[in-house]
Amino acid sequence: MESLTAEVGRFLADIKYEDLPPDVLPMVRNAFTDTAAVIMVGIDQPVTEIVRRTLVEPAGVAEARACLSGRKAGAPEAALLGGAIAHSLDYDDQSMSGHPSAVLVPAILAEAEVLGSTGAEMATAFVAGYEVWCELWRRDREYHSKGWHPTSVFGAMAAAAAGAVLHRLPAERAATAVAIAGSHAGGLFSNFGSMMKGYHAGMAARNGLVAARLAAAGMSAGPDAVENPQGFLMAFSTSRTPDLTSPSKLGKEWYLPKHKLLIKLHPTCYFLHRSFNATVRMLADRPVQPEEVESVEVHMGRGQVTCLVYERPQTRWEAEFSGQFGIAAAVLLGKMGVPELADEVVQRPEMQAFYPKVTLVPVDEVDERDPVFSPSESVTMTLKNGEVLESGPITSVPGHASDPLTVEQLWDKFRECTVKTHDEAEARELFDALQKIDSLSSAAEIPTVTGIFRD
Repeated sequence: MESLTAEVGRFLADIKYEDLPPDVLPMVRNAFTDTAAVIMVGIDQPVTEIVRRTLVEPAGVAEARACLSGRKAGAPEAALLGGAIAHSLDYDDQSMSGHPSAVLVPAILAEAEVLGSTGAEMATAFVAGYEVWCELWRRDREYHSKGWHPTSVFGAMAAAAAGAVLHRLPAERAATAVAIAGSHAGGLFSNFGSMMKGYHAGMAARNGLVAARLAAAGMSAGPDAVENPQGFLMAFSTSRTPDLTSPSKLGKEWYLPKHKLLIKLHPTCYFLHRSFNATVRMLADRPVQPEEVESVEVHMGRGQVTCLVYERPQTRWEAEFSGQFGIAAAVLLGKMGVPELADEVVQRPEMQAFYPKVTLVPVDEVDERDPVFSPSESVTMTLKNGEVLESGPITSVPGHASDPLTVEQLWDKFRECTVKTHDEAEARELFDALQKIDSLSSAAEIPTVTGIFRD
């Protein structure tokens, strides 16, 4: 029987655009579109200049447009920069306990420019990377509790898979690319609430491309590096009981139609979106003043509570991982967009005074769509006069796989994210190109963003 590592390689060598389920293509187009949007809104984040000036420009290679700008960089460095920016505000999409598009899209756009790949090949590479991510993730899913960031653990493997498809590597070489990426994988949960979380996505994008390039050049790696008892799956397993033996489902069952992308309408960890929305909706029917509130209990998945570690956030980075901030934003601000995720807002005395009123109550029941979540959440608010407000169960928010954004809603987010980098006509041109990514003849058809990196 073929090893799992070899099965992955064979899937990557065989996958073709014509084989993709038609219902995944709108999700692929939205992934490219939304990722470009969150890169543009994150262009002015501190991590951008740190990575660009420290790692990207000193490399001195000019292969691909960095973040679709007029400045070129080596493809791995362009992927690093794009991924780090895409995840810098935590505004990028989510699935499989992580952030696949922030890794895959920058890697694919960069390497596609070097290789002259078609849009169909880019779309195929995205699906291939996504499917490999899911095939590995399903074998032991509780990674946060061991201290890993799944985005940079599985992202490196997924980007290597996408790179192998773009390079058209034969099965053995494609398997080697993934095996090499296993030695590049990693990223600490303890770095959540800092710039490093965004950097993890860029790191995975870069490392995946490096792995694919090394495999293409003839580098060797363990033929069973994924499933070996001392290999990838065991090394990252929380329980040390990962599924090492079941056959791969790659190419037999498609994961993307089941584990769909969740597109965000708020630039924070997705784990606090449902309770924020539930509170806003609840207070629309019964407005309250912050000083009227005695306490708030939020019932959510234990895996979510594990990640929302900042009970008293002091910075915007910490607020991204604070259920207390989400509820305070709902009560005091009524919104939670990019302007609200700012240190001066997080530190307002009235916000700081509200945080201690909020308690997160973990729920052990898990959602079969992603076991880090509970199937639903609820918010119970007790007022000082004894009145109790109940949100009732909430299972999704707009942008969730069960309530996907329309093209018009996605355009609204895109336009808002690009307001500092594009006029509306330029934004619409970029949006429309990305919405037909799989029909483009090459990445060169995607418009260049002329308003960034002009120094």
